[in-house]
Amino acid sequence: MSTRGFRPDPGRHGRDRRAEVLLPEPGRERFTGDAPSAAVVGGGIAGIAAATALAERGVRVTLYEQGGSLGGRLAGWPVRLADGSEATMSRGFHAFFRQYYNLRGLLRRTDPGLASLTPLPDYPLRHRSGLSDSFARVPRTPPWSALGFVALSPAFGWRDLAAMNPREALPLLDVRVPEVYERFDGVSAEDFLRRINFPEAARHLAFEVFSRSFFADPRELSAAELLLMFHIYFLGSSEGLLFDVPGEPFPQALWEPLDGYLRRLGAQVRTGTPVLRVRPAAGGDLTVETEGAADRHQAVVLALDTDGLRHVVGASAQLGEASWRADIAALRTAPPFLVSRLWLDRPVRADRPGFLGTSGYDGLDNVSVLDRWEGESARWAARTGGSVVELHAYAVDGRQERKEVRRRMLDRLHEVYPETADARVVDALHEWRADCPVFPVGGYRRRPGVHTSHPRVTLAGDLVRTGLPVALMERAATSGFLAANALLAGWGVRGQVLWTVPRAGRSRVLRALAGLAGGGRASAGEAPGAPQ
Repeated sequence: MSTRGFRPDPGRHGRDRRAEVLLPEPGRERFTGDAPSAAVVGGGIAGIAAATALAERGVRVTLYEQGGSLGGRLAGWPVRLADGSEATMSRGFHAFFRQYYNLRGLLRRTDPGLASLTPLPDYPLRHRSGLSDSFARVPRTPPWSALGFVALSPAFGWRDLAAMNPREALPLLDVRVPEVYERFDGVSAEDFLRRINFPEAARHLAFEVFSRSFFADPRELSAAELLLMFHIYFLGSSEGLLFDVPGEPFPQALWEPLDGYLRRLGAQVRTGTPVLRVRPAAGGDLTVETEGAADRHQAVVLALDTDGLRHVVGASAQLGEASWRADIAALRTAPPFLVSRLWLDRPVRADRPGFLGTSGYDGLDNVSVLDRWEGESARWAARTGGSVVELHAYAVDGRQERKEVRRRMLDRLHEVYPETADARVVDALHEWRADCPVFPVGGYRRRPGVHTSHPRVTLAGDLVRTGLPVALMERAATSGFLAANALLAGWGVRGQVLWTVPRAGRSRVLRALAGLAGGGRASAGEAPGAPQ
């Protein structure tokens, strides 16, 4: 594939006509002749995005990844099951929402039609009390999305809407970055929902599920992140809450094709190569030190998770200012989470959804029936007559005994899907991790941005401030492109065109209403860090 002058097709950004295009700094299309060398440290979504944008424009890229393959926290690895079958294990289910424009643009490099993604027909939720919700029939375009949710949801009716505190709830109508953090980062998500008198049933059913997808307890999560999430997925975008999932395991569907794409562009992809430190060198260059080697580059993108960033910066004594280094050292990760994947000897009932968000089940946050949508699992189920089920438990109390947590999650599965109680577990694999960023109350001001005090060192990852309304995987992809764009602009090369959901409320009326509560004072174009 030729990448000269590559730009995403504007017609492919999604269905939302109000999605915003963000143009990079003007410059020449790409390097010709002698080009600078850039190191990208970290091979997750952010690192792959940064490496892609740089390599497409002729930069000599070396991508360093300590793991055995690309993908970062979405990597996968081969396993052999107790029955002799070969399978791919990973950290499991991730929702690829339709408003993840930049992530989807990255995937289109090797899959122009996104054929590797499979749409799920619903985003169903169930509370242990018996309440359930669905988004399949909810309109996608605001404000009809909110009105449709009220009309259809058993947990949030018209009386609940009338009982809400309107003045306190008005900021939901006009969310902007960074203003939302300036106003609400000092409040917890749970306290904000109480303040607006959000109905308790809907709080436990819908928002607990959503907020825990940030791997945090709602009592600890910043309300600013909650408002941003509400804007991205509900009131600020008409893409809706339905999503896609990869039709095969992550490596085969996503990362192996992108690995090959980067290599064809001339990038060096060094898996199994952890970076120890980065040292500023003479002439503005930087030396990247690995075990037994030291490579000189003209720029570095640090696209690491929280622990990795702390480690590399902590070991790189000459990198960055003291205050920045202190902020990096202060970063923390979310509490542990568990992914349990079970290969059962019989099928789950045919009407069970491929994904179910759960609440009130002693910490069980969702259940996926992988053979409903993942090809590898479907082939195993067809061959054996069984099923493949995955359980997620987020924000687990670290003091709990892990074996007991696994047992309790299995018991809750039997409660949610009783037919599984009699199934024999052919094999079970459990992944405990505690490496996701946490967005606690009051933490925004110390989170690093894309730029650093060194003009040729940039940061990327879902922990990084971007100045844009993005979250989770889309924040990772967007920050990777922004990190590359910052370097390219310094070299006079035009960077990656980006898309985002609207950076303010969708209508003048809603923005005016939000202004009654003191929100929406800045224009959408004032988001710092956004390409101009």
